[in-house]
Amino acid sequence: MPSVIVGRTGPFTGQSVVLGAEPLSFGRKSDNGVVIVSANASRLHAEILAEDPGFVLYDRDSRNGTFVNDRRVTRHVLRPNDCIRIGDETFLYEAQDAMETVMDLSLLDVPRVSTTDPGTLRVTVTGGGPVGLAFALALDEMLPGRTTITLYDGRWTRQGSAIVWKDETQGNFRRQQVVTVQSRQYLALPEEVLGALFDDDGAYSEMWPVGPDSVDGRPPRNIRIAHIEDRLLDLANRRPAIRLVPERFDATERQNRIRQEHVLVVCEGGRSRTREHYADRFGTADASIYSLDGEHLQDVVLGLRVKSKLPDPMSVLLTVSQNRFLLNSLRGEGFLNMRLTREEAKNVIGIDPVRQVFEECIAARPCLMSRQEEDNEFRCPTHGTLFLPALLRSSPLWKEIRQGLRLFGVAEDDLSAITSFRLDMVQRPRFTAQLHRPTTTSPGTFGFLLGDAANAIHFWPGRGLNSGLASATSLARSLSRAWQGKPLRDADFIRHEAAMSMLQYRHKSRAWNAMVTTDDQGVTRAIRDIIARAAEAGAGAGAGDPEGSDLDALLERMAGIRDRLGSRLPGLPTDGELRAHLASIAPATLRTLRESGAWDTLIVGGEEADIDLFYQSDSPVFVPRPADPRSLPLQQV
Repeated sequence: MPSVIVGRTGPFTGQSVVLGAEPLSFGRKSDNGVVIVSANASRLHAEILAEDPGFVLYDRDSRNGTFVNDRRVTRHVLRPNDCIRIGDETFLYEAQDAMETVMDLSLLDVPRVSTTDPGTLRVTVTGGGPVGLAFALALDEMLPGRTTITLYDGRWTRQGSAIVWKDETQGNFRRQQVVTVQSRQYLALPEEVLGALFDDDGAYSEMWPVGPDSVDGRPPRNIRIAHIEDRLLDLANRRPAIRLVPERFDATERQNRIRQEHVLVVCEGGRSRTREHYADRFGTADASIYSLDGEHLQDVVLGLRVKSKLPDPMSVLLTVSQNRFLLNSLRGEGFLNMRLTREEAKNVIGIDPVRQVFEECIAARPCLMSRQEEDNEFRCPTHGTLFLPALLRSSPLWKEIRQGLRLFGVAEDDLSAITSFRLDMVQRPRFTAQLHRPTTTSPGTFGFLLGDAANAIHFWPGRGLNSGLASATSLARSLSRAWQGKPLRDADFIRHEAAMSMLQYRHKSRAWNAMVTTDDQGVTRAIRDIIARAAEAGAGAGAGDPEGSDLDALLERMAGIRDRLGSRLPGLPTDGELRAHLASIAPATLRTLRESGAWDTLIVGGEEADIDLFYQSDSPVFVPRPADPRSLPLQQV
């Protein structure tokens, strides 16, 4: 009767390995006999050796200890029914009469197809942001008791028995951003998720008006990304079917595990390493469709963490009337985003005050530079660099930053941090791929791209999270319909692939119109270049606009927008209030605001991709070939 180790909790639950003359090692390193994915496990954590007494468990100087029956041990002679805990996973030592569940040791870093419950769908999710978490929660609700989901994210850390988000001191600094969620997407969330996100009226605001595609007259909601992340992670911590791993996923190290999963969902963001690892399966992205005159367009945006004193209706009108600045806030607190010209982008740089050398950390990483109390300068906590334009108070970039603050009623002391974003888009050929075919020892693995890993878009129109939530809902629906305990097929995901193609077409077409504009003669130009020419003209004019034509043109534009939004957004400012507010803005800046053009207001409240269209019946799905967004007419504000 052989002695065996049986998985009790974790990826190896119900699986066994027979102990023999060879040592059996446990740890995070991939060459261990049993690979433990927990961050609380050491690279070589423990070993079981055959000795005279039988089998002996040794702790190999692990960081967090090896436990038997909840008692920490360094050496322990194993007895039947001993419970071994290593990291966050537990195992039983016992004897069995049969060996049906014995595994090849080379596969012990992965869960196997369960011989006792073939109906369990095993899923790995890389990237535990809002999209990955929303997908996991939706799938668990749609397949209750029939799925196990493992999520990886390096932005998490362990706090007691729970997994929580790292804070700004640990390098996770973008959580104070505010996102706009459309009613079509938030009303499609599971009831528990919807309640967790919006149970507190103070957690969100409804600063944007109801649009023609708003569901049940519900307006878009502005909500801080930290609130979404915290609430979703809290729900996931409480779901037995969801396992959270506070580590960045490494496709190379986990390749054996992935071969034993049914599904790999890639949600790591626009620069996903996992997606690139499987680039041969998902195909090569096309950058040419988002190019102008042979150049792949890219916007560089400066993100200014601010607190504005303006009421929401004023902020909305100021935002949509020009394309230079975008205030994305919750009750005034959030980020003021400034679209940069090419020359300005070159000046987004830090300087090392000790070595006196320039450092591109804020532009290349990018890093967050926070205002320091001791010297009032903006410093990168990772590299120790200072934001150079703020040191040179007379620099053109810093002067224009101050104009943006003034435009949105932000006192200079209420600018607390600076970062930057590089925004571009590509066209992806597919979002679903079979990564591994079924074999006698593996179930066959399908991979899926969701969120920014699938459809990273220019955030100016505010559709990134909406696209991600829609893609998560679509995949959860497809999997819940398709899963019958048998190998998955390409045909199971026709509807999901069609929904993803629609999301790409709809949102990237809209986002393209946030990067370029076409004049009356049909000439298309990048908005950043229009801003640059207007800034040069304003600077060359000296006194700027002595006749006030730029101010008058802006006021006329704002009045027209106000007339269209007035019925849906009460409290918009009067002509007199607008004129008094804009009187303090430099004439050169007024010219750039005027020349940058106005938003298409349908961008914020307009037509939203409706994935329900693909899940209402079993009729075949036909998706027309997407048009080149460069050929689409721009909507008029």
